[in-house]
Amino acid sequence: MKRRTFDKMLTLVGVAVSLFLFLAAGLLNWGYTFTNNTVKSQLSAQQITIPAATQNAKEDATTTAFFKDNGGKIMTTGKQAQMYADHYIGFHLSGMPTYAAASTASRTAAGAASADPTNADLKAKADSAAGVVDTVFKGESLRGMLLNAYAFWQMGQIAKIGAFASLVGGLLLLGFSIAGWIHLRRTPEDATI
Repeated sequence: MKRRTFDKMLTLVGVAVSLFLFLAAGLLNWGYTFTNNTVKSQLSAQQITIPAATQNAKEDATTTAFFKDNGGKIMTTGKQAQMYADHYIGFHLSGMPTYAAASTASRTAAGAASADPTNADLKAKADSAAGVVDTVFKGESLRGMLLNAYAFWQMGQIAKIGAFASLVGGLLLLGFSIAGWIHLRRTPEDATI
């Protein structure tokens, strides 16, 4: 095979792959921008203010510093959503029963109250148990939604890194292709591989 033919093929493949990498960089950047802007706008609309402390005496220094630095701010990023869900809501829910246990206790208390509708004590216990179910349900639901926002945001962060890597790879490959084209012009017609 002639050296010039091989160099032409290799250079054209390099240009094609670099164009593919530029396209990938653009699409990945679009994905990053979309996820980042969507999470920011959706979280901002909720107007959730991050507290300055979690009241968890056993938390690590990083968590304490995060809440101190972000205290009083409106939640806008996936990282803020994750920290709030795991270290604030999660901590406060850790002292409560699971939803299944709270629901079972509520049904039991409601059954006892309906068996004796005139008993004010049973009615109060049923109302209290229903309140626990409501609190656990709302807390776990909010925690789950915030962690979904975090996951969506994190995928955007990965897309951002992928966009940068694709752009750098495309530029490098384009540079090598240009160097190959220059080398091609210097290769003698009769050279073979």
